[in-house]
Amino acid sequence: MLRLFLLGLALSFVVLTGGATRAEDFYRGKQINFVVSADVGNSYDTFARMIARRLPKYIPGEPNIIVQNMPGAGGLRATNWLYTVAPKDGLTIGMINNTLAFDPLYGNKQAQFDASKFNWLGTPSRETALLIVWHTVPVDKLEDARKHEIVLSASGAGSTPAFFARVLSSLFDLKVKIIPGYKSQTESFLAMERGENDGNASPFWSSLKAEFPQWLTEKKIKPLVYYGARDPEIAAPYAIDLLQDPEKRAIMEIAQAGLGMGRPMTAPPGVDPAKVAVLRAALSALFKDPDYLAECKQAALNCATPSNGEEMLARVQKIYASPRPAVEKISEIYMLGQQN
Repeated sequence: MLRLFLLGLALSFVVLTGGATRAEDFYRGKQINFVVSADVGNSYDTFARMIARRLPKYIPGEPNIIVQNMPGAGGLRATNWLYTVAPKDGLTIGMINNTLAFDPLYGNKQAQFDASKFNWLGTPSRETALLIVWHTVPVDKLEDARKHEIVLSASGAGSTPAFFARVLSSLFDLKVKIIPGYKSQTESFLAMERGENDGNASPFWSSLKAEFPQWLTEKKIKPLVYYGARDPEIAAPYAIDLLQDPEKRAIMEIAQAGLGMGRPMTAPPGVDPAKVAVLRAALSALFKDPDYLAECKQAALNCATPSNGEEMLARVQKIYASPRPAVEKISEIYMLGQQN
């Protein structure tokens, strides 16, 4: 029995070291193309470039990583490209908009991919979003918005702020008016300060803390409810906790699933599982790197809640298995934005 045990250990060592050697041989002297579904300067781009600088250290052979921005169609251009066109040799990876994994579930015909077949690699964070109003708005809690109409900003009728405004309005019977047309969240926030709108339905908590800390310390905004990753730091109720009806809870779970994907990184379908394992392990190691975490803190990026590729795939599979009535309702809410 002892001989068999020692033989097993030896074989395991040979397999592991052999796999590492093959990966090192493959990646040494190579270049990884890192496609980002957002433009330069976007927070996705900032994350991607920081990861691209530090990830080679954890990939055997230390390949060079080049970031390529591929914005367009709300991130769908890059996501469709990664699924249908990108090389499947382990030298192309991507970071896509966090809601896109669920666009096929919502009924978006432009989403030409099966999210369960992507090789999810990991995410540096999970996000939390809020419904906020400016401090001068005569609405102090969510219940007040059932009687007093709140005017919420959005970039377009199909944008994320508009989508969540419709979701929250539907689930909590709120009086909401959506004003689309703002070129950016910054522009919509400036308009909120001027009194041109009352607030926004989906700013990230991490972004508010990094970009508008004075709003929090000076109580310039009032958070009415929050959703996505739980955060006890937020002085507002958590959306799921307010919903007693099982179908409404399921609808909210589907709607906020993208926030759980954070800044999702993936490889195309069909990549050699051994190469996927190497990339997943490298990201998991990077997410614990003290220098990486220090740079995150300096850049005011949320890097405290990473997920690995297996967890991301499990999240995708769970949401796609949601009850049919909840899926139909969220699809109806989503398609309202596509029709305008």
